[in-house]
Order: sequence, then structure tokens, then C-alpha cells
Amino acid sequence: MAALFGRDLLSLADLTPTELRELLQLATQLKSQQLKLQCNKVLGLLFSKASTRTRVSFTVAMYQLGGQVIDLNPNVTQVSRGEPVQDTARVLDRYLDILAIRTFAQQELETFAHYAKIPVINALTDLEHPCQILADLLTVQECFGTLAGLTLTYVGDGNNVANSLMLGCALAGMNVRIATPSGYEPDPQVVAQAQAIADGKTEVLLTHDPELAAKGASVLYTDVWASMGQEAEADNRFPIFQAYQISEQLLSFAEVNAIVLHCLPAHRGEEITEEVIEGSQSRVWQQAENRMHAQKALLASILGAQ
Repeated sequence: MAALFGRDLLSLADLTPTELRELLQLATQLKSQQLKLQCNKVLGLLFSKASTRTRVSFTVAMYQLGGQVIDLNPNVTQVSRGEPVQDTARVLDRYLDILAIRTFAQQELETFAHYAKIPVINALTDLEHPCQILADLLTVQECFGTLAGLTLTYVGDGNNVANSLMLGCALAGMNVRIATPSGYEPDPQVVAQAQAIADGKTEVLLTHDPELAAKGASVLYTDVWASMGQEAEADNRFPIFQAYQISEQLLSFAEVNAIVLHCLPAHRGEEITEEVIEGSQSRVWQQAENRMHAQKALLASILGAQ
């Protein structure tokens, strides 16, 4: 993975299909302990949004590589007092080896990356969640032995996860279908990016019909109907999104051996039923574990672990 050495990962579109394939292969080798890498570096976590899986998985991954982690909570740094992004970036650049940022605006992430010479990783923005999708693709690959030609269907809000899923599936040679209520579609620019990557070889489909989207799919995927920062809209969204719940009924439209994914946290009884998330086709916990393995591969590649 020398090709990723020293690079940022701000979007999945920063990767080529070959780089994505090799990254997932490395994650598989690290997970199985077929390969062990060491990297005595320091990772900074600058998270403006709450986090369980992203924070813990990055921390454990870096410790397992032999590195160290500094949690740069904005509430206890000068960021909370209005220090400009470009100033913070240039200072952290002199202390850290790599920085993972979890924030609201993609532009803030890009500003950090512009002013910091160290690699910057997108640990989530309102536009994209690339690290989540690396874990998702690793999980699908483990379950089916391949990614090429499979169909992944996402139902719910056209949010950052939906955006990154389109890019990741297109890079992996998968068909991707996004079913959302009208007015809640994914970002049009990301849709165009994904379609350009797919180049007509695979499907990037947007629809308002969840049953049509689920028909014959190998993977059904969902996320909360109101993301962080949208909590005030939750009650209004509930009746709009009810038809987009992953239930036993919707699952019956998918392939008989289909798996179910959810990036968590889940609101059981809303975007997914208790029966499905705890059912035999759920791979949610395997998916959550794979956050650590996929991010370990990413960190090792960018930092040149040996």
C-alpha cells in the first residue's frame, strides 16, 4: 500500500478501485493476524461530533499498531474559543503524525487538510463517512467472498453514509440502489461522481420505491432517519420515513441469503425492526468490529507501517 503513504483520505473518491481492493486485502490480513505491522506514530482525534465506534476503533487500531493517540476534544482546546481552523491545523501539524477529524462541514475538513502537511482522515462529515464504508465493504466481502457484481440497497435518508456507499460500491464494482423519500435524496454531486466511477459498468440507482430497490439485493442497509444535528426534525421525519423501515417484509424482497447492515447507533422500531437487527441475516456486529480492522489498514498504509 505504498501508494497511500502520506496521503489524505477526505473522500472515498480519493481512492482508485485498485487501492480500495488492496486496502481491503490488507485489512483482511491484519484481522486474521496473517500479517502484523508496527508503527510508532501519534494519531490525533479532533471530534466535534459524538462518537462511540469511530473514536474507540481508531484508538484501538492505533494502539495495536504500536502508536499513540491524543484525544483533542474541541471543548478543552482553543478550537472551542474560536481559534481559526488554519491556525489549529498548522500547530497540530508540528505535533502529530496523522489527524482524524469528525466534524460537520466538509469544507472545514478540507481547510485542515490544506494547511496541515500531515495526512488528514475524514472520520465523518455531513457529506461523507468513508471509514464506515471501508468496514461495510470488508464485511460484505467476508460474507460473499467477493464484491464485484453484488447489489447493495440502502433505504432511508440520503445522508453522508448513503453518499459514501455510492462511491464505495462504484469503486468496488457493485450495483448500488438508494431508496429515499422525495426530497431526501443523496447529494447530487456525489451521485454524479459515483455514476462517473461506475461508468455504466454497474448500476447507481436512485428511487423512491423501497421494495423495488430491495428486489434481488444481496445487502440491505439503513441508518437513522435523523442524523446528528437533525434531532429537532426527528418527529416530523417519522411518518415520512415509515415505509423505508427494514422489516421482515422488506427483507423478503431481497435475495434469500441477503445480509443486513446498519452503521449504528440504531433506533429499533424506527429504521429497522428488532427482529431484523437481531435476526440470522444481520451482520451488524461483524460490521461494527470491522471498523477497527479497516481503519488499522488505512492507518498502516498512510503511515507506512512495517
